Amino acid sequence: MSVTIDWLAFFQVFAAALIGAAAIVTFYALGLRLLVRSGRAPVVSPAEFTDAITVISEKELKRAAKQAAKAAKKSPLTEGQKTLALVGAYVCFVLCGAAVIGGILLLVLGH
Repeated sequence: MSVTIDWLAFFQVFAAALIGAAAIVTFYALGLRLLVRSGRAPVVSPAEFTDAITVISEKELKRAAKQAAKAAKKSPLTEGQKTLALVGAYVCFVLCGAAVIGGILLLVLGH
């Protein structure tokens, strides 16, 4: 009984996984960058965790939201450029989701 490995198929799967992961991370990071550039910095409200994570207070959350609003007002971009950055951010997030869904479909429907 001998076991043979199809190395070409192995490297194809490795390359596809590496390229897919890089694409997802790149699109997500670029989407966040464009979202911040458009003046809509994501401010996340604190969550309650038990003993594991230090959570920011309401005061810190309000200060972060105030700083984000202040930074959005100081942006040198015109309203058209901000809108274009926001559309670009949404496109990046859609591409990120499409890459994830495409990977799932390859796993489910592929051979």
